[in-house]
Amino acid sequence: MTPIVITGTDTGVGKTVFAAGLTAALGASYWKPVQSGLEEATDSQIVAALSQRPVLPETYRLRRPASPHLAAEDMDIEIDLAQLCLPQVDGPLVVEGAGGVMVPLNRRVFFLELFAGWNAPVILVARTQLGTINHAALSLMALRGAGCRVLGVAFVGAAEPEVEQTIAEMCQVRHLGRLGPLADLTHETLAHAFQDIDLDAIRSAL
Repeated sequence: MTPIVITGTDTGVGKTVFAAGLTAALGASYWKPVQSGLEEATDSQIVAALSQRPVLPETYRLRRPASPHLAAEDMDIEIDLAQLCLPQVDGPLVVEGAGGVMVPLNRRVFFLELFAGWNAPVILVARTQLGTINHAALSLMALRGAGCRVLGVAFVGAAEPEVEQTIAEMCQVRHLGRLGPLADLTHETLAHAFQDIDLDAIRSAL
């Protein structure tokens, strides 16, 4: 098994769509350890439809669409990191965090500490919109400060070459490519869009 962690600079940046595309491109399995919010389609359900690959059940399924620590407290439970060991599967495993790197799992631990404990390579997904330079730089500083191995940054959104280049150069991080807007999001359209992602660089970590 070779795990790759997908995290984002924030909530709603497109990391689930990126994770689905990567899962399909690598012929991987997918795991979302903590899901907050169950009223709409979950990230696991979205990835299952878009990747058509095996999806492992979440360890924590929390009803409230909120930070995991708050959603767990709403159900009178506390997320236990000992329950979040990487599952064993055949082949690659794409693991998606919740929100950004500093999202709390409980009142003591952030997702960042879980990533560091897994000792798996990390891909940071970032928007191309205004503000992404700050969010990407801070996220990369946190990941590297915790000892995480960062494979690179993947962008989601309309092309912003100057912004993307600034992040790659100033943060000294590999630009893994960009997923442009997809009006019709399907398994086929996502697979086609993923041709713009540097899969060779990602496979080198496997």
